[in-house]
Amino acid sequence: MHDDLTSAVDELFPTLRSDLEELVRVDSISAPGFDPGRVRHGAEVSAAQLERAGLEGVRILELDGSHPAVFAEIGPPGPDAPTVLLYAHYDVQPPGPAELWSTPPFEPTESGGRLYGRGTADDKVGIVLHTGAIRAHEGRPPVGVKVFLEGEEEIGSAHLDGFLERYRDLLAADVIVVADAANWSVGVPALTTSLRGLIDCTIAVRTLEAGVHSGMWGGVFPDALSVLVRALASLHDERGNVAVPGLVRGQRPLIDADEDGARRDAGVLAGVDTIGVGSITERLWAGPALSVLSIDAPPVAGSINQLVPEARAKVSVRLAPGDDPDRAMDSLVRHLEGAVPWGAAVEVERGASAHPFSLDTSGPAYDAFQAGFRHAYGREAVYTGIGGSIPFVQAFSDAFPWADLVLTGAGDPTSYIHGPNESLDLGELRRSAVAEAVALRALAG
Repeated sequence: MHDDLTSAVDELFPTLRSDLEELVRVDSISAPGFDPGRVRHGAEVSAAQLERAGLEGVRILELDGSHPAVFAEIGPPGPDAPTVLLYAHYDVQPPGPAELWSTPPFEPTESGGRLYGRGTADDKVGIVLHTGAIRAHEGRPPVGVKVFLEGEEEIGSAHLDGFLERYRDLLAADVIVVADAANWSVGVPALTTSLRGLIDCTIAVRTLEAGVHSGMWGGVFPDALSVLVRALASLHDERGNVAVPGLVRGQRPLIDADEDGARRDAGVLAGVDTIGVGSITERLWAGPALSVLSIDAPPVAGSINQLVPEARAKVSVRLAPGDDPDRAMDSLVRHLEGAVPWGAAVEVERGASAHPFSLDTSGPAYDAFQAGFRHAYGREAVYTGIGGSIPFVQAFSDAFPWADLVLTGAGDPTSYIHGPNESLDLGELRRSAVAEAVALRALAG
């Protein structure tokens, strides 16, 4: 029934791959300290690709203090046709140490059927999925299409609320498709139905006005690092469960992951135990997770025999669906303040927060994408969660509460998103583009 779309994507595939490679070559790193001009160049390259795909009204959207966004559209073919907003982001994470990459991070390289490079899976492939689905319909899909490409997703979508407020009418749609997730595995598509939320804070402890000789005063007065370590150790119990009272746990997911596969995909060292209780997916999607992200303290190199007077750490908590970030932050702050021993001075600075989110899988949008996956993959998608947080999903839901939200993508657990040697299975690019093209047809009714 949809073999014409499969044939179209097959014919287009060299162009789609070339487009992805062109995007990957742009080091559009949105993080502070990197050249914002390269991010703008990423927006310009993305806009040019939308034009080549046949979209109209291509423009760069501006907001003071923000990296630019990109917009384009194709009007609905009739008054009863729905309008679909297709989202992806063109900014990427920094590559990290070059020596950890097997290939240059911004020079796309194929090996073993995978394309390596920063942004191949997160999320420049999302742009190519959208243009591929549109091209498969020869630039005239049977629904209205709007494309919105963000340039700040990797820094928490800091200005997205401002974009949605200023350009609300421009971006309004009946269905929103977010291509920023991943498949369950190569050959097994997924629709993401839950996201964990996020809170973080910085704890600072102080025991002395200044550093003093450890031989003269050690054993009488505590150093700040020892105080900090004891406070941080209180955040988990002996099994590795998060020990902060009051955090929500969700229901166990119906699907589970293989522990050996999870170890392999995460690159866990031999002999390292798992932490927490429950199934792998329960711990990843339906429970809180707490990490100590960083510590400010004297480096080992050059350290001296001194009682350290002050130390700081950043703590991050992923929140299960159903939890409330404000309440969870209060619980975390109370716990840390109460866990600091020996009367040390403590200050906890509240940081970022993001709501967890659960998506409603009923309705025509999910039916349409399942039809697309059945055709492209020969099977329906599994419903999965994401252990990470995507704050903009809540922002879109708040701005357009009537719209169906669909969260999809083309990466897989071996894509090493955010890490060195990020990659994309090229077969997933082909199949995912076919699935989205079929979904657009199915949405037309």
